[in-house]
Amino acid sequence: MVSLDECVIARLKKGKNHYEVFVEPEGALALKKGDDVKVEDIIAIESVFSDAGQGERASESDLLNIFGTSDAVIIAKEIILHGELQLTKEQRKRILEEKTKRIISIIAQNAINPQTKTPHPPSRIEKAMEEAKVHIDPFKPVDEQVITVMKAIRPIIPIRFEEVQIAVKVPAEYAPKSYGEISRFGTLVKEEWQRDGSWVGIVKMPAGMQNDFYGLVNHLTKGDAETKLL
Repeated sequence: MVSLDECVIARLKKGKNHYEVFVEPEGALALKKGDDVKVEDIIAIESVFSDAGQGERASESDLLNIFGTSDAVIIAKEIILHGELQLTKEQRKRILEEKTKRIISIIAQNAINPQTKTPHPPSRIEKAMEEAKVHIDPFKPVDEQVITVMKAIRPIIPIRFEEVQIAVKVPAEYAPKSYGEISRFGTLVKEEWQRDGSWVGIVKMPAGMQNDFYGLVNHLTKGDAETKLL
């Protein structure tokens, strides 16, 4: 168990009532994310409260009726996983920053400006999110929030998810060493080794990653490869 001074409250509403436990915030957050954490190591008191702030414990009969058990550890786990975790200010800030960066990265890698067929830089996506006053939820999955963010910023910047196919021809002197990295960059749709030892392939990838692909090809072939957006 941990010190009560280090704890925050995890709360779950069932019907009209609340059920609360005192938990160590970092461990509870890790458990909520799916990490392997022992509940008994992150709760301060093996008791379930109807009002933790006032020290009012929930009745055993009430717990049995609602949770099917009066075991505080089992109930605490359900409260943490399915309820609301009272994050510290530092935790909330860190999580929001991490999720925002991840969402921007996913959009930048997978979306393009349909008018120019080119990716949006992350800074432009971030600015559009600010203009749209996008709210990032610290607990909702990133993939789910990406869809919400896309809807919010579409009226501000032209953007959509799209995949592209790029044909690439690598000269014989670079082909053996470059083949592996290039073919693994996205989905290899088609490939062929030429009689002169050069390699030709068609690689499908998220549209936002095409500049990274061109950079990789140029690096591996010292700028001697041929590429074409199909």
